[in-house]
Amino acid sequence: MINIQLNDRQLKIIDIVKSNEPITGERIADKLNVTRATLRSDLVVLTMTGILDARPKVGYFYVGEGNFSNESTSFKQLKVSDVMGVPLTARQSDTVYDVIVNIFLEDSGGVFIIDDDDYLCGVVSRKDLLKATMGNKDIKNDPIGLAMTRMPNIATVLEDNSIGDAARMLVTREVDSLPVVRYEDGDIHKMKIVGKISKTSITRLFLELMDK
Repeated sequence: MINIQLNDRQLKIIDIVKSNEPITGERIADKLNVTRATLRSDLVVLTMTGILDARPKVGYFYVGEGNFSNESTSFKQLKVSDVMGVPLTARQSDTVYDVIVNIFLEDSGGVFIIDDDDYLCGVVSRKDLLKATMGNKDIKNDPIGLAMTRMPNIATVLEDNSIGDAARMLVTREVDSLPVVRYEDGDIHKMKIVGKISKTSITRLFLELMDK
């Protein structure tokens, strides 16, 4: 076994969890006065090394000292919810022009489209937007629904899917990002977007783990 060297913030997280378990990542972030995204890599390290245990919809528990054994640091143990970022969304009635402006302002590789009930109904990539602007298209009036890829031709992942499965799907489908969805009332046709997983976020995670 290789002993882990924790930083100050990770030690504070352990103390908070010990005193308040179970506690969500959002509450830990509030107590440290930082964002949830700031804590993401710290929580990943602490759960991978066996110091904390994370249970969906419950929170974090203190387990023990932890270590860096091969078993506990398996990349396959990470879930999509550990890495997912904030998605960029638009409504299918929004214009092509508005979506183009938003995608470049947010420097995003794509936009997930929702319907009037806030369910996922489509996705638009930069390539789709390029095609939509070619010719004499009236992009300031045309709705983005005309340019998007529609369900069921969209790959999605769930929060509890493994990072390995998400990475494999990104490569197989040859896309830059995937919507992370949650089924409302267990209905697979009612998908709420709760995050996104991208090649960039997985690469960043890999580098963070290398640094740790």
